[in-house]
Amino acid sequence: MMEQTMRETGQTDRPVATPRRSRRSFLLLCGGAAVAALVPWGLMQRQGAGKVAMEGGGGLKAVTRNSRALGSDISMVVLHEDAAVCQRAMDGAFKELARVERVMSIYRPESQVSRLNQDGVIAHPDPYLVRVLEQSKDMAERSGGAFDVTVQPLWVMYAAAQRQGGLPSDAQIGRERLKVDWRGVSISAKEIRLKNAGMSITLNGIAQGFAADRAMEAIRRVGIEHALVNTGEIASLGRKAKGQAWTVGIQHPREKDAYLGLAKLAGRCMSTSGDYETVFTEDKAYNHIFEPWSGRSPQAFSSVTVVAATATEADALSTAIFVLGVDKGMELARATQAADVLLVMKDGRTVATEGFPWNS
Repeated sequence: MMEQTMRETGQTDRPVATPRRSRRSFLLLCGGAAVAALVPWGLMQRQGAGKVAMEGGGGLKAVTRNSRALGSDISMVVLHEDAAVCQRAMDGAFKELARVERVMSIYRPESQVSRLNQDGVIAHPDPYLVRVLEQSKDMAERSGGAFDVTVQPLWVMYAAAQRQGGLPSDAQIGRERLKVDWRGVSISAKEIRLKNAGMSITLNGIAQGFAADRAMEAIRRVGIEHALVNTGEIASLGRKAKGQAWTVGIQHPREKDAYLGLAKLAGRCMSTSGDYETVFTEDKAYNHIFEPWSGRSPQAFSSVTVVAATATEADALSTAIFVLGVDKGMELARATQAADVLLVMKDGRTVATEGFPWNS
């Protein structure tokens, strides 16, 4: 059984954010250079050219590409003896990101998720959508329904109420909550169907992790053994130029330009869910993360950071644990192979599994 460690941290208030702001931010420490990354889920835009950024031990060249995709900044670093191989890896990775966006963005009316939400059914779905929904179903089952892709009606309700200067009524929350049930999504290779009236889905709790994994898969395919991908979730492969582990700073949930500590990934992936990125009240008590059974936001955490074997699992786990709370969240983390978690409580304390790879 993993032991828990606890540490005090400070906290300050921040202004209310807009509803479409990113869920996460990281400081990537690559080759000594710090690059801020703030990544919402939005529209694919023109990608920038890659460049050779540094040269490390063993003749490895590190090529970086900082671009616009999924609505904001995407960061990738790949290492290889041949810079042309690095460029091919980048091209393949960004092609994967474009496909994920075309299928899963809720902000593109032509995406398959948008069409599913509009029509309640989509025939011959992209295999990526089938895979993500199957993985979402698995996390829903493992978390006792804490992870639920059908919470989109709640987000729409809170965003509409915020535009009117307030919060939804108890009656409104009760009505919209009846539309939330992950078991109402029928999934097959031939058809995906929303079985209940008024249902809609969002993949913002898993799609960015899935995108990071698909990008890293494309990078591996051309023979790259060392890389770091940031799509809002972090995927790592091998080590950086001088043989050091990829190191990622964890955003402080109450200080905009600060971080809690550094995490050495050593081939694992990382995701953070926080109460600070999309908020409906200044005190952050109402934010974009919802308890499916109550229609309200959980109150235990300011942020949950998960390190896991894949970015998809880290992404979904961070949301599920945020909803579950300390005891059940830790239980889920312990039951997941190669997963570790760092919890930041509302009062600023931190709780971490023994294996969480960080230095505060």
